Amino acid sequence: MTTIIENLRQTLSDNSNEQLKITTQHFFKEGVKCYGIRSATVGQIGKEYFKAIKELSKAEIFSLCDELWRSGYIEESIIACAWSYNLKKKFEPTDFKVFEKWINSYVNNWASCDTFCNHTVGKFIEMYPIYLNDLKQWTQSNNRWMKRASAVSLIVPARQGKFLNDILEIADILLLDGDDMVQKGYGWMLKVASQKHQKAVYEYVVANKALMPRTALRYAIEKMPSELKKLAMGK
Repeated sequence: MTTIIENLRQTLSDNSNEQLKITTQHFFKEGVKCYGIRSATVGQIGKEYFKAIKELSKAEIFSLCDELWRSGYIEESIIACAWSYNLKKKFEPTDFKVFEKWINSYVNNWASCDTFCNHTVGKFIEMYPIYLNDLKQWTQSNNRWMKRASAVSLIVPARQGKFLNDILEIADILLLDGDDMVQKGYGWMLKVASQKHQKAVYEYVVANKALMPRTALRYAIEKMPSELKKLAMGK
């Protein structure tokens, strides 16, 4: 297993690009460790290496994912996200604590947070909705990425019209958060929910617009008709 990680890292290094490494930094306020590789290439590399490990047990693959997360490199985290999502048919309730640990201990940027939560955590919640209450506990964290994760984990279910009441509850808890990463996260969640529940989300935004940070509000109403946007943005 150590050899797999070593070979993967060598392949990533071989594909690194100094100019892209500099460009990548522009997308993040916080500094990120990166090789400087286009996301499509990272996806291809991850897919090729997964072929070599797909017969391993879930515990062994999760251990490899943990090793990738620990590196701090954004490309390695994206591969860890893909590998864990590839095991979605094998998810079981005890995996929630593993996912929670990865977010709390290793996530340090919006791209890793969103990739992991949109897919792996979102699929887990769809499979085990009883864990929505545990997801809501993340809103109380001092870790900005845990708070963002509580919202962006529901992006894909929201797209399907699921969990509206839980989405509004999470938005309520995060409503006054001063962190723009959290504001954008729950605003995005509301925006996606509005595509299936426009009336409910619009009413929620209007009821809270005096308190809701403008960043979150703009995200939430982005997909609404122009006349509703004007009303929501009005004083």
